[in-house]
Amino acid sequence: MSKVCVVYTHHKLGDLIWQLPYIKSISDHHKKKIEIIVRSKTQAKKLLIDLKYIKKIHYNEFRKGLLYWIDVWHLIKIFKKNKYSYVYLLDKVNKPAIAAKISGIKNIIGPGIKNQKKWLTNNNFLDSDDTNLSYSEQSQKLLKINSIKVNNYFPNIKFNRNRYINFEKVNNIKSNRVSFGVDSFENYKIWYENNFIILADLLYKKKLFDHVYLICSKERSDIAKKIIDLSQKNYFIDCSKYNLQEIAFIIKNSNFFVGNNSGPLNLAAALNVKSYGLIVNDPVSELKYSKIKPIHPKNYIDNKWIRSRKNMKTLKPKTVYEFILKDLKNES
Repeated sequence: MSKVCVVYTHHKLGDLIWQLPYIKSISDHHKKKIEIIVRSKTQAKKLLIDLKYIKKIHYNEFRKGLLYWIDVWHLIKIFKKNKYSYVYLLDKVNKPAIAAKISGIKNIIGPGIKNQKKWLTNNNFLDSDDTNLSYSEQSQKLLKINSIKVNNYFPNIKFNRNRYINFEKVNNIKSNRVSFGVDSFENYKIWYENNFIILADLLYKKKLFDHVYLICSKERSDIAKKIIDLSQKNYFIDCSKYNLQEIAFIIKNSNFFVGNNSGPLNLAAALNVKSYGLIVNDPVSELKYSKIKPIHPKNYIDNKWIRSRKNMKTLKPKTVYEFILKDLKNES
């Protein structure tokens, strides 16, 4: 019986979420559950626990420098132990391709950009110009040229609420809440703390929530603390102490999500929560395969990267507020 494995090496949660439609398409193509190998930083074992098309998740760190070959050896051990018939690579990294070749995998399918094609068994590759495509579009093309049909381009994460009943009770998680995604790996994508405070005040006056859950990592808990300290509002709740599963539960049961263009925004959309993205310094066109509703300044120029947080000031709280209010009215 054939076994199928999909490898994705990027470390960001949002990037992994973007790949879920293509991972599922590979499972559908082979008509069986598949295994995946991703970085531990994605916390995929917790986040993707309820996706029925994934049988097992392995972690590998995909490091560089002196640790490069240690990770290759770890991949080889995973490949040989599980005896996969097919290994799919959803990015151009050589490491898993080399490990699969050394392990004697008969079918190694990947984009084949630059040197990677030397280790692959498929004959149809992406072109060097395809590096200009988004990660989602690269995976779409990879599957298309290898005759794998994609039925749905939008990420979707199933979520078993019953797992978190005790968490909800112990932590006194409030109802009638919204979630704000206030941090990001890239500083230039972070909306200013005072803007979140003003937006919350406007939304609160319209009685759209009783509490705002501030979604951020432990490493950036200073952002949530600053919002709470500056606002002096008791409706803000700092979520930096919670793990990814608990964050997913909070977001899933929120009225809507507003946040910076980062992992929690992608997570909210994949959980089918109404999601508003604060897009200023990066291309809104990258969100076309997402349910995220982008909000940007009036002078916004698409397909342009601006690496300055100061530019986030061009997106005014009133603009965000009016967009959300109009959208909610249209949905009612």
